[in-house]
Amino acid sequence: MNRRLTALAGCAALALTALMPAAAHAAKPDPTKPGATVPGTNRKITAAQANACFVWQGGVTASGGHHFADPTATVPPTTPDDWTSPGVYAPGQVRLSARQTIEPDISGTDRYGYVVIGDALYYSSYQEYGDGTIDNKSLSRIGGGWGSFTFLETSDYESPDWSKKIYRSASYALRNDGVLFRWNVDGKGWHAAGSYPGFSSVKSMTLIAKTPTYDTFLANTRGGALYTIRIPAASPMKPVVKQVRTRTWQGFETLSAMGCGQYGTLLLGIDKDTKKNYLYAVGHANGLSTVIQSRGEVAGNLSDPVNFRWVTIPVYDTANGE
Repeated sequence: MNRRLTALAGCAALALTALMPAAAHAAKPDPTKPGATVPGTNRKITAAQANACFVWQGGVTASGGHHFADPTATVPPTTPDDWTSPGVYAPGQVRLSARQTIEPDISGTDRYGYVVIGDALYYSSYQEYGDGTIDNKSLSRIGGGWGSFTFLETSDYESPDWSKKIYRSASYALRNDGVLFRWNVDGKGWHAAGSYPGFSSVKSMTLIAKTPTYDTFLANTRGGALYTIRIPAASPMKPVVKQVRTRTWQGFETLSAMGCGQYGTLLLGIDKDTKKNYLYAVGHANGLSTVIQSRGEVAGNLSDPVNFRWVTIPVYDTANGE
């Protein structure tokens, strides 16, 4: 299910004192350099984009297309690429989506990940060729009982040390009664790995850290607070919740985060009511002492009915925000 890519590395560092420069991946070409190809496109990285972090934001449009945009922390913020692959799903078919992987292949890109359609969970995959043609679309049903879930995400951790390889995959889903569920995922399927109540006030969640031993989400509540939720990989499932901000974050229906530098995060907030989007540079999470700097408003419509984040294969999709 998870393929290997030898030509994709991590993000460039954002110019922010709270964030440390990202280390280059040894012997791997850096696609964030000026002139490099934007993953999944024939477009080229601009010099301005190469010098700033960005979020590979995705969405499923009302007509069933896959949306791709890259809000970038230039000054002011810009979105160098904004386009849609039409006809991936039927209109209104997908209700929830976890992160979706874009992986270049010899003829274009492979795109795959988990989605919820109606009451069931599916593994979605297809190929898009260089001319925009979509081929080999597939929806593989995994199981039912998903009608009451409001959030879905997957955390795939893969160590960069090839001699001491560590890999783990966990999926998380929030039910409408505030219970957060976890499954461990392997080649044999999804395996229940605990649940925890108490998250009924959560409005949106986004993954900001994944390690061999824990995953951490950043979540906003309907009351306006911002929290980190660290979930140890060990059982039983006992999340550690820390408040990051006490108010003003209730407006965002979607939070989307991407690693920036060695210990930081670029955070995108999408307010679907006002159709406005904002970028924030977030330092290493440390409760109320966490550094958060506004990078400004991002123009454009990112308020798709279903939002998710595009990712590379796990070894290059680093997240060290806590």
